[in-house]
Amino acid sequence: MIEIAYVLVYCNSPWTTSVDIIRYCLLQFIKYSYRFIFHHLHSILIRKLGDRSLYALARGCPNLTKLNISRLSAFSDKGLEFLSSCCRKLKILNLLGCYKAITNNSMKAIGDNCRQLESINLGRCYEVGDAGVKNLAYGCPHLNVIDLSECFIITDESVIALANNCLHLRSLNLYYCVRITDRGAMYALARSRVKNKDEILWESVKSQYEEEGLMNLNISQCKDLTPPAVHAICDSFPALHTCLGTLNMHGCLKLTSVHCACDSLLYHAIHPA
Repeated sequence: MIEIAYVLVYCNSPWTTSVDIIRYCLLQFIKYSYRFIFHHLHSILIRKLGDRSLYALARGCPNLTKLNISRLSAFSDKGLEFLSSCCRKLKILNLLGCYKAITNNSMKAIGDNCRQLESINLGRCYEVGDAGVKNLAYGCPHLNVIDLSECFIITDESVIALANNCLHLRSLNLYYCVRITDRGAMYALARSRVKNKDEILWESVKSQYEEEGLMNLNISQCKDLTPPAVHAICDSFPALHTCLGTLNMHGCLKLTSVHCACDSLLYHAIHPA
């Protein structure tokens, strides 16, 4: 079996200026080569593709598990919906900056079709709303990494849905999600640790569980958060450290008093009772 780790489709020749030429060449390449190579392709990184290219890719590469189409703006949500319906084995999907294609409809398609998804980057996808994130959370329970940075219109509802349904969440990026508050989002995340603990055979898998839970949380520029809510997160997930950067609170002026457990241990070591 021929397996390719990554294919970069990008033309940098000075005489190639037409996107149509690139697209035509790619379509012909997929049309005549996928039976021999792409049928076994597991991961692919692409640049400068539109809907027609995504259709061809989806038909020719149904076994994709990793796909990076970040910073592309030529394809639409219809192309992404079709791709998700064909590539149901996707586990890692990078859609950073695909602001034209990421809508609630395409998010629903991903949630309905890509149920093995473990990691998704939706950073700078400005049309992502609560409905889309909730569809993703309901349909992809194995998600452990999600980047929602600069998804300005999501609210606490998105975080609550992720906390309640994606119980293996390890990394959550909420950078500049300015509508996130501590009225529901942070406490829901803190409680997710307890929910996860209740829904598994605790004693039999205790060692495995100790390695689960949030390992990275970025709440930079989420200016409505308050110290009690973030302290609840820190208490639930001891792997989050302000000193190591695994808990990023840059720009949150209300949180200057929040520190990880390391600072408390250091204080008590210096000032014993």
